[in-house]
Amino acid sequence: MNNIEKYKNDLNNLVSKWEILYDAIQYRFFPEQVENELKKIFPKEENIKKFIEKLPIFEDEYQDWYSESLVLIKQLLPDRFDDFVSLFSKHKNRKEISHENYCIEDFLQWLTVTRWWTVIISWSTCIPKFRQQLNILKSIKKRFESSLFDIKQLVQADLFDSEVDIAEELCKKWFYRASWAVLGVVLESHLQQIIENHTLEVKKKNPTLNDLTEILKTNDVIQITDWRKLQHLADIRNTCDHKKWVEPAKEDIEELVNWVKRAIKNIF
Repeated sequence: MNNIEKYKNDLNNLVSKWEILYDAIQYRFFPEQVENELKKIFPKEENIKKFIEKLPIFEDEYQDWYSESLVLIKQLLPDRFDDFVSLFSKHKNRKEISHENYCIEDFLQWLTVTRWWTVIISWSTCIPKFRQQLNILKSIKKRFESSLFDIKQLVQADLFDSEVDIAEELCKKWFYRASWAVLGVVLESHLQQIIENHTLEVKKKNPTLNDLTEILKTNDVIQITDWRKLQHLADIRNTCDHKKWVEPAKEDIEELVNWVKRAIKNIF
């Protein structure tokens, strides 16, 4: 299965999970309405009861769905990442709760707003936010049908996966320098793609791994922890490329394999 098919399957699974969670939260707040709708689908009452019994508890299942969705959106629809997060989490500058800024995190913490012993903002206020999250998630489908640039990145990710597999196999057979040579090319190509995605300027004609890393750090594309790790990887690469009398350690190459695997999936 290639990356495009994998992403499509992941998306379809998340949409299916959303539908189940949506039924659960709807039933939580509007049980009579849900049962009336179910009567149109299930003629037998026992089937309605079975359906309701299988509904999950929203608070128990939502966090897993949110985390999985977050990874997919970060990978394929980064320009909507902040929008997706804002529907879940409280804004740090929020001074009071309103219908507009009430979020799913508020519901998970059982927050309501009352005035004169009357609830004016209830837990069910989170439902439209949950629907909006689905709409953002579904918009990924358009990504699969959009520009050649997008397809290029997904195909490139497939190639990177294959090359990392080759590097991993070389490492297992003690060809540590050869393994890092492959990993170094994958990592540099990926960082150059990130720079292109963010329309950043590369002044050097033949930038090194350190040069690419510094550009990303300076423009706040990567975090300090990733920057430090990339510096460490660059040092190991220098050892492999230039200090022929120093054999790279197996543990270093294994660490590189695992880190590059993560980087090409999570740093973009």
